[in-house]
Amino acid sequence: MDVQQLMEVKPEMLAEGLLARWKALEEQLPNVIRNLEAEEEALAPKVKRAVEAHATANDVVANNKQKRNTAQKIAREKLVEVRQSVDTLSKTGGMVNLDPEWKKMKLLEELENIESTIETSALDHREEGRLISKRRKLIEQNEKWLKERRASNPEMSKYLDSRKIMVSNFKASETAHSRMMKAVEKAQPLYEKMVALKEEIRDTRRQLDRAKELYSQSSDAIALWEVKVSSGFGDEVNGFDDLLIDMNRVLSGGASSFAMRKGKKGKEEEE
Repeated sequence: MDVQQLMEVKPEMLAEGLLARWKALEEQLPNVIRNLEAEEEALAPKVKRAVEAHATANDVVANNKQKRNTAQKIAREKLVEVRQSVDTLSKTGGMVNLDPEWKKMKLLEELENIESTIETSALDHREEGRLISKRRKLIEQNEKWLKERRASNPEMSKYLDSRKIMVSNFKASETAHSRMMKAVEKAQPLYEKMVALKEEIRDTRRQLDRAKELYSQSSDAIALWEVKVSSGFGDEVNGFDDLLIDMNRVLSGGASSFAMRKGKKGKEEEE
């Protein structure tokens, strides 16, 4: 329908169309509301299960993250003690016989650099995992030397005890980090499913609220448009003017409301 055809549509025809539409809605909406209520009822337990599954997966992530962070904290504290022991042993000559490979790798400096990077940089899980793997390799490189060194130098007992705790906690943090990453991977699809179901039930509830609102308005709307169809667009009972009076006057050859106001204004100026 083009603009001209639309302009030619009579108000009575529009009123009849609106009346028919409201009657159809009044007839159809009860079934629509029942279907939406059934859909909401079916979705609610699915959403509940999805939320609980995601929460459980998140708990696993959080628990392993806490274990990792706790173990790293202990290991970092022991790293400081190890550094202090190294300095003391170096001053007393207890570490004079360090082999060239130990000096070359500079294990403590490397570990401190790695821990500083993990602690102060905004790393993603993969980058942090890469540094943890590098840390493990550094520690493993000197295990054999340390066992031999302890047997030959009792002064290193404190140093080696602290180092043992440090290494144990670094390994524990690595294990916890690995478990955390697996839990993150497991939680991701659960999160996506939860979000999709929440959006689905929100959309269903929006439709249900709208359907109920329309149904509550249908009786009044039908009554209104029945009056308009039968009595026209004036409402003498409620004191409303006929909204089409100006159009009908122009169609009958009379002046428009604009022309009438202009003429009235001219007369007032002459007076």
